[in-house]
Amino acid sequence: MTARKNIIIDFDSTFTQVEALDVLATLCLKDNEKSDIIQREIKLITEDAMNGVMPFDEALQKRIELLPCNKKYIQELIEVLKNKVSISFQRNAHFLKTNSDSIYIISGGFKNFILPVVTSYGIKAEHVFANEFLYDEKNDVIGFDTNNPLAFAKGKVEVVKALNLNGITYVIGDGFTDYEIKEAGLADEFLLFTENIKRENLIQFADAELKTLDEFSMIQQDINGKPFPKSKIKVLLLENIHSNAFQLFDQEQFQVESYSHALNENELIEKIKDIHILGIRSKTLINETILKHATKLMCIGAYCIGTNQIDTLQCAQMGIAVFNAPYSNTRSVVELALGEMIVLIRNVITKNAKLHKGIWDKSVANSVEIRGKKLGIIGYGNIGSQLSVIAEAIGMQVYFYDIIDKLALGNATKCNTLHELISIVDVVSLHVDGRDSNSHLIGKKEFESMKQHVIFMNLSRGHVVDIEALAEAIKSGKVAGASVDVFPEEPNSNDDLFRSTLQHLPNTILTPHIGGSTLEAQENIGQFVSFKMAQFINKGDTHGSVNFPEVQLPSFEHSHRLLHIHENVPGILAKINAVYATHDINIQAQYLKTNEAIGYVITDIGKDYEIDIVKEMRTIDHTIKCRMLY
Repeated sequence: MTARKNIIIDFDSTFTQVEALDVLATLCLKDNEKSDIIQREIKLITEDAMNGVMPFDEALQKRIELLPCNKKYIQELIEVLKNKVSISFQRNAHFLKTNSDSIYIISGGFKNFILPVVTSYGIKAEHVFANEFLYDEKNDVIGFDTNNPLAFAKGKVEVVKALNLNGITYVIGDGFTDYEIKEAGLADEFLLFTENIKRENLIQFADAELKTLDEFSMIQQDINGKPFPKSKIKVLLLENIHSNAFQLFDQEQFQVESYSHALNENELIEKIKDIHILGIRSKTLINETILKHATKLMCIGAYCIGTNQIDTLQCAQMGIAVFNAPYSNTRSVVELALGEMIVLIRNVITKNAKLHKGIWDKSVANSVEIRGKKLGIIGYGNIGSQLSVIAEAIGMQVYFYDIIDKLALGNATKCNTLHELISIVDVVSLHVDGRDSNSHLIGKKEFESMKQHVIFMNLSRGHVVDIEALAEAIKSGKVAGASVDVFPEEPNSNDDLFRSTLQHLPNTILTPHIGGSTLEAQENIGQFVSFKMAQFINKGDTHGSVNFPEVQLPSFEHSHRLLHIHENVPGILAKINAVYATHDINIQAQYLKTNEAIGYVITDIGKDYEIDIVKEMRTIDHTIKCRMLY
């Protein structure tokens, strides 16, 4: 027979995100000219009590004496607290309600405001233990019930003693008074709750740190052995990804490690062994060799547009979803392309260099407007098409070439061949992807086919241009001006030296792969890609994945969700449902999507099922991965 489990939960900074008396002080003192001073003193007293520096009864008495309060403010406080329930407690409302027989709220706060908040989450009123205010005939607070053991030091210990609980007892709280219950031998574990506040001096007393209630509730549900807590999910972010990516994962309670540079193959092989989520940009190569060691990896985020640096097919075959940011930095690249185009065609680079040497060359030589000039865009995707619209708006004639049939925007003219385009335009701008077939797309032959004194720009991928051929074309005057943002070989970090044959050439702009490196773009990318991966981890969503069947899923509250990733062969769905049928499992919703490589089945099921169901699902032939969400 399973032993009874008792769960004792503190209120202030545990069930709620705030210390209720501190909030009450704000309400009661809003018109008091000494409000700031009194509130500061109350907070200091609260901290001293929580850290065990001041006896609790002394702290309580001092706070009440400092707090001139009327009953009307208690009702205001209740409404505030209902909106300040800890986020993970809100997520686990169903857990609290279904385990109400085992849950006790024991607090040094006041039942007057605690009871309405916790009972709305299904907590039984008779399981709530706290102090109570005393009022006069004007409903002003004049003190508190001194017959209540919670009004004194070690009051929580006395309450738990009186309850005489049998079975396993857990204490979840953020203060020293919560630890005292374990210290008195009345609890099996003291779990220091740190979602809202982390009192470093109490960690030494805790059996474990509890970052969210999710970790505890999942384990207590005892489903499929021990569910994997979110706080154990490890994230590795490389190449100076924007800090908001870190913040989003940190809010999810994931463990995050970040580096400002790329890692080489050996370094990444060592790191990736324990990683569940990997975030990279363009310099990190994810090949089959590295993936063989990524036994725990669930998803990869490319915090950029392209994913050619990732073996996406191998990832799919291993059940690893890959996400990118196809639109987030489009505008940034377009603006840089347009700006550099104007600078080059006006010969600003040459004039600038001369002036720095003291040479005043005020002439119109080799300086023209872009209005009326022919712009040739190679690659008419998100960036190329947006550049097309903006360039036309400022008076350019736009031509484009793409291997995929694309609809022309505005008055742009589609060219049938690459040769047709490069032979007629004044400016060539490259915006193709990094697939292998685009290697040296532009070489000596293509430069020879271009117009004399052409402006050439590459803001796509380094290997699509033969750099030596470009250098010769610049030296010969065939190319009158060039801008290059990407290179076949790029340094791994800002500390490494850069070398290129394009250095020191006339009217040539070299930029360190910054096309998408604006604050706006990197913020958008950091948020977009991280959110997509968090949705995959939390819900199973694959919308926006480049290698998984795309499924956008609704939330699930009263069910569990089983995700089954398998090779795309016939009959898998029937085998999955046969397992459910054998175990009399109620299917509440089911989704299936496939692509060329894999199938993805998502099933929402009732919570009453045998704990070995996931293990059985993994034995189905052609299964790649299977996991349960709670």
